[in-house]
Formats: sequence, structure tokens, C-alpha cells
Amino acid sequence: MVRDRYRKRGDKPGDALRRALDEAEFGRERTLNLRASLPTAADAIQRVDAWLRERQVAHAGQVLIITGRGNQSYEGISVVRAAVAKRLVSLRRRGVIESFREHTPGSFVATLAPLTALRDAPLRRAEWVMPRLVDPLSLSGLAPATRSALRELARHALGDLGVQDPEPFLSREMVEQFSLIAAGVPEGPDRENRLRRAIDGALQEYEDGE
Repeated sequence: MVRDRYRKRGDKPGDALRRALDEAEFGRERTLNLRASLPTAADAIQRVDAWLRERQVAHAGQVLIITGRGNQSYEGISVVRAAVAKRLVSLRRRGVIESFREHTPGSFVATLAPLTALRDAPLRRAEWVMPRLVDPLSLSGLAPATRSALRELARHALGDLGVQDPEPFLSREMVEQFSLIAAGVPEGPDRENRLRRAIDGALQEYEDGE
């Protein structure tokens, strides 16, 4: 029997059970519930973008995005749901997610792409917004071990692109790799350790592919 805490006013048959199953499968760490805060479409896509990049860095696998059905929206059409669906298409092109599908009329399940897909994503000038490049001097503030791992990641990325002599391009590639990864690691306590884990994760993806 589904617990009362899963039941909500206006539920259709099976809704409470579906929520219980979703919570068991995805948990809080892999669920973004937009319906709970009723954001505008613009706020929703910003949250989806930032959250999916963070979850990609965390190698979260599959995640659940709850938009709501739009029952209270004009003509019953969810503007938030439509905006999120459009952004998911864009994020797939950008290498943030591999795929997504409708899970219910009010939610999507997205499969995160490996971090290496960020660098390999095709450049679409009409929609691509490159994360703000980090000042190269700011990398000097990283611990030596973190810079070393970032340098090795840059070397692998350039090699994967077919660059025979990566040395002249390493500094620039380190900045680009760091910018891509840092976009998914929000500010907060212990950020460098989180950045280092993300760099190590991206490096492992290249090594596993060799």
C-alpha cells in the first residue's frame, strides 16, 4: 500500500504509486522537481541547465526531471514542460546528455553523457554558448596535483583529436577543459576537491577508451 505522503490533491489513479517508485529509483540526488517551486519557463531552463551539468560531473547516470503536466496552465499546456523539452534537445547537442525520453506526461528521464562528450560536441553557432573561459592565471591557484591531472587530461583530449605534438597547445587546452568541467561544479565548501574528482573522472573516461 502506498503511504499517504505520496498522495496529493488531484491525483489520478496510479499517481501516488508512480511517485513512490520514482523516489525509490532516483532518490533526491537524481531528481529535479520543478513543479514544486512553480518557476517561470526562463527560470526552469536555467535550473535544468545548471543541474544537469552538475549531475554530469557527478556521473549520475540517469536522472528525473519533474515539470508537471500543466493542468493549471493556460489551455492545459505546460509552458515549463515545453521549454524544458526544447532545452534538453539543445543539451543533447552540446554533449551534456546522451538522450532523454518522456517518463510521464509531467516528467522526463535524461541519461547523462560522459564528460568527454563536452569537448567532442559539434559547434552549432546558432545555439552553442561556450562556458566562460577561466583566466589562465587562475589555474595557478590550484594544487600542484590538480594542475598535473588537468594537464594530463588536456594531453589526452588533444591526442583524441589527432594532435601529434600537443605541447604547444596544452596551456589553452587546460583552460578549455577546466572551463567545461568547472561549469558543472558550483561554488561552495571543498570545491577544489570536487573539481579534482571531476577531472579524475574525465581522465578515467579517456583511459577506459584506450
